[in-house]
Amino acid sequence: MTEALLQSDPGSGNSLVVTFSGDWLLGSGLPSATHVLRQLQQSPRPASVSFTTSLLGEWDTGLIIALLAIHREAVKQNVEVDGAGLPDGARRLLDLAFAVPEREGARRHSKQKRFLERVGESVLELSENGKDLLTFAGELVLSLRRYARGTATYLRSDLLQHIQEAGAQAFAIVSVISFLIGMIFAFVGVMQLSMFGAGIYTADLVAVAMIREMAPIMTAIIMAGRTGAAYAAQIGTMKVNEEIDALQTLGMQPIDFLVTPRVIALVLMMPLLTMYASLMGIFGGMAVGVVMLDISLVQYVAQTVNAVGLNSLFGGLFKSIVYGSLVAVAGCQQGMACGNSALAVGQSTTKAVVMGIVLIVVSASVLTVIYINIGI
Repeated sequence: MTEALLQSDPGSGNSLVVTFSGDWLLGSGLPSATHVLRQLQQSPRPASVSFTTSLLGEWDTGLIIALLAIHREAVKQNVEVDGAGLPDGARRLLDLAFAVPEREGARRHSKQKRFLERVGESVLELSENGKDLLTFAGELVLSLRRYARGTATYLRSDLLQHIQEAGAQAFAIVSVISFLIGMIFAFVGVMQLSMFGAGIYTADLVAVAMIREMAPIMTAIIMAGRTGAAYAAQIGTMKVNEEIDALQTLGMQPIDFLVTPRVIALVLMMPLLTMYASLMGIFGGMAVGVVMLDISLVQYVAQTVNAVGLNSLFGGLFKSIVYGSLVAVAGCQQGMACGNSALAVGQSTTKAVVMGIVLIVVSASVLTVIYINIGI
């Protein structure tokens, strides 16, 4: 392979002659055309630019890129371009590249927006998302009323399948996460409470924390990333494939057929998953507490039973119902609002998870304040 060279010399009649020699192949360290562009910009400018390629070896797109840069700068500086000395293939490619002028406004321009402008757009977008979510929630309420009256069109087998997917198939991940969280709480409790001789109260800490707060919220976050994202992807894919349009053509309500069964399934399964997650968290805390505190299993269980009241149990279960409904609504709403491309499906899935987690955290804060005020 011969090394590529690029030379430019003044020719006769105030013209610029550009000489290409060697092999001009991409990835072979091609020389820059910067000095040629500078000669086209200097004053006085040459009247024309021509090319010599008698010493040119093999070439590919690397040569065309350099020629395009020189040609564009020459046109910009009103310098005539003489392509007679170029190879036939390169000349035809250049003619093809400049056969149709660039349409005005076709080139993408990036404009840096001001901070206040970005904040304003974010607020407007958040407001629109809130309106869309409220509108979707209203449509869901009407759909639930049709279900209660028995006028909704849906497949019972679909409802049973969604219940299985949101319930039994989620046991594995819920078990692992909840057990580890219980162990973490117990370890922290043992390390801190043992300094005051109150290590036995680690059982109270783990039980109350899991049942009231951690089991509902962690189960909801798991389901937001697992089931909520699946709802958005499934419904979004159906919209891209125009299956939702087909349901409307058949006179069926898409929200009755696709959304409401998923919402019902997740709302029904969330309390059961939360109770199971609470139990697994207590088991995790028990495993750490019995080993580190040197107490019997009976003592730990008795302390746990004394610590847990009905207020904590039913308060946690109510939170799980609220969280489950929010996760299901966020996933289905983003799926129904999906665009008509594969990229939109991924975006709606991401938005569903983010929206679900945000709604969970906000509702958890509100419910905690309410529980404190009413003494639960």
